[in-house]
Parts: sequence; C-alpha cells; structure tokens
Amino acid sequence: MDETELRARLARLTEEHRDLDAAIAALASAPGADALQLARLKKRKLRLKDEIRLVQDLLIPDIIA
Repeated sequence: MDETELRARLARLTEEHRDLDAAIAALASAPGADALQLARLKKRKLRLKDEIRLVQDLLIPDIIA
C-alpha cells in the first residue's frame, strides 16, 4: 500500500470511528437502550481505534536515534 492509499484508509477509518461515537452517544441516551447492541458498538469502536493506530504507525514509522 502506498502513502496515498494509507491516508485514504486512515480518513475512512477515522470517519467511521467518529460516526460510531455519535451512534453510541445516541443509543446510550435513548430510554431502554439495548445494552448488548451498545457493547457491540463499543467493541467495534475499539477495533477501529486499533486499526487507526496501525495505519498511523505505517505512515509515521518510529525512528530510533
């Protein structure tokens, strides 16, 4: 994957993470919220966060001085 593809993937992942955050907030504030669905959304959000970090690490490698 080249840098352009990685940046596009990072943008998509970041947008999806933001959308999930909004969905979680909306669901959590709704009366009678489905706890199982909320837990699944939170788990998905954590997986996205890990994937975002992975792509960021590929874009900005650690330089040991």
